[in-house]
Amino acid sequence: MTAVYVEEGLDKGAVWHFGEVAKEQRALAEGKAWADLSHRAVIEISGEDRLTWLHSLTTQHLENLKPGEWKEALILDPQGRVEQQLFLVDDGNSVFIHLDQERVGSLLSYLEKMKFMLRVEVRDGGDQFAILRAPGKTDELGGPYALVPKIELAATIAAFDSSNLQVGTWALEAERIAKGRARIGLDTDHKSIPNEIGALNKSVHMNKGCYRGQETVAKVFNLGHPPRRLVLLHLDGSAVDLPKHGDAVTLAGKEIGFVGSVARHYELGPIALALIKRTTPSEATLMAGNIAASQEILVPID
Repeated sequence: MTAVYVEEGLDKGAVWHFGEVAKEQRALAEGKAWADLSHRAVIEISGEDRLTWLHSLTTQHLENLKPGEWKEALILDPQGRVEQQLFLVDDGNSVFIHLDQERVGSLLSYLEKMKFMLRVEVRDGGDQFAILRAPGKTDELGGPYALVPKIELAATIAAFDSSNLQVGTWALEAERIAKGRARIGLDTDHKSIPNEIGALNKSVHMNKGCYRGQETVAKVFNLGHPPRRLVLLHLDGSAVDLPKHGDAVTLAGKEIGFVGSVARHYELGPIALALIKRTTPSEATLMAGNIAASQEILVPID
């Protein structure tokens, strides 16, 4: 197989595909595929207070996190807007986080500032650990994920390769979009709050103690509606081109949102995620750039 690599964006340097995109997507859907995600950053947090500390900083309930159990969590700013999207696992001694490489610097800086007198140590673990998307049926986080020491990486890849197909990010992203899972930095902007992207009772635990930005999340949940909603767009398959990330989504010539992630899915055809005004009629045909699109509801209008 000849690998084609991602040349720009959040997955720059990763394998995009191996030339048989539909085959890769089918293998992924059947749980018979794996992917190399070693382009993603890894942060290690050790120390006795690591779980209660992360519990207080993020939107997720983590103080009783069991070893080997993966969780997704967000970090919000004081106004409740999404700053970080984290995927975490604890091994009994340390918590390991994987995230997009371009966000690792800001996360490390924030975590160091928040240590105070707690028994936690934070370090960049990318030199010692890598992330793989392990074989198996896709879980709600987009895994199963495997945290692999780099000294064991070659042996782990050989084991995965022995009875599974390696796939690229095209297959992973097409599946993620079809499942309606938002990716921070692609399907969000600087104003996005968790209520808009379907994160409540998923990466945002609704029955835990205070965290930064919680007031906004709770207020919108209890007293109103988010101004926008994430939607899955089924794009006109007769068009040769696809809309681009950031293209305007319009209704009757008026801009109502923007296009996030875009992909060609092996069964659904061309699809995209978009963030649009909440009150947009669900039956309305929209324009994503210059491509007509119908909506599949992900976040309720009412």
